[in-house]
Amino acid sequence: MTDHGNELRIEQLTKSYRSGAPVLQGLDLTVPGGTLAAVLGPSGCGKTTLLRVIAGFLRADTGTVALDGRTLAGPGVHLPPERRRIGIVPQEGALFPHMTVARNVAFGLTGLDRGERRRRTADMLDLVGLAGYGDRMPHELSGGQQQRIALARALAPRPALVLLDEPFNALDSALRAGVRADVRSALRATGATALLVTHDQQEALSTADLVAVVRQGRVAQCDTPQDLYRRPADPWVAGFVGDAVLVPATVHGSGSTATTPLGTVTLTAPPQGRSTGTVVLRPEQLQLTDADTEEAVRGTVRDVFYYGHDAKVTLAVQGVDDPVDVRVSGPLSVGPGQEAAIRVTGEATLHP
Repeated sequence: MTDHGNELRIEQLTKSYRSGAPVLQGLDLTVPGGTLAAVLGPSGCGKTTLLRVIAGFLRADTGTVALDGRTLAGPGVHLPPERRRIGIVPQEGALFPHMTVARNVAFGLTGLDRGERRRRTADMLDLVGLAGYGDRMPHELSGGQQQRIALARALAPRPALVLLDEPFNALDSALRAGVRADVRSALRATGATALLVTHDQQEALSTADLVAVVRQGRVAQCDTPQDLYRRPADPWVAGFVGDAVLVPATVHGSGSTATTPLGTVTLTAPPQGRSTGTVVLRPEQLQLTDADTEEAVRGTVRDVFYYGHDAKVTLAVQGVDDPVDVRVSGPLSVGPGQEAAIRVTGEATLHP
């Protein structure tokens, strides 16, 4: 088992490319030892640059990167990649095509005798569920198996940190969930600290212990998946992490409720000195209901998207600029052009 002291601490990291455009702009991030953290953000926000700086492939302009209390990058310090104790799982697995699976896994095991290398390789193949595959060549494996072997190769030298660069991108959606679960189990079994870079919100929320949302080179919010989804730091984060319904709101006297075009909404916390703002709701907090229900608000159905396990009904509601999304489970009773009534359930956050 790996020591759980392998904390990753990044402080005030900046990086600009020759064009002069800043990519990382004072980024701060702490990942506790033994934690799988996802770095989530839109294209061009600095996710890949951050990964390359941590790995040592790029020099930061300013700021520090420390792992397990050891400075990897900082003023006057730039440890080369091979001295950082970091394992990397690239997008395509990138196995050596001319080597057997076993030799791929053992590639980074320097300084061990042959027997120990064999044992460690067998342990790693067992860990990723591919015991007995050591004599195969990479081209004989499926995409999911290749990604598992890439993970085994990254974990074999017992790194302090594993970096996963959108490792499930090339897999089809049916395979992706299974490989994700296997990768998470293997990381937990070794106690490794890991950083997963992704632009897939569902992947981040379902896989990681912590999710850091990066916007324009800074961490906009870092939280557990549940807190990130339920208490987003601002409307942009809310809209980026899942579907969000944003409605204007006026706070009542005590600050515990607000009036919106969708009715009265209970607030998670009273706002500090603000009487108006934007309330963030999730589509599953809205319910289709009978028109005569107290607190119901009427709207016109614009569209219906049926997914099998549930459906999304989009309505136009007076006082709300954008269409309002409602998640519906069970049989659908409405169609485009029809009138429908909705009501809000649960609590919401108010943003000035």
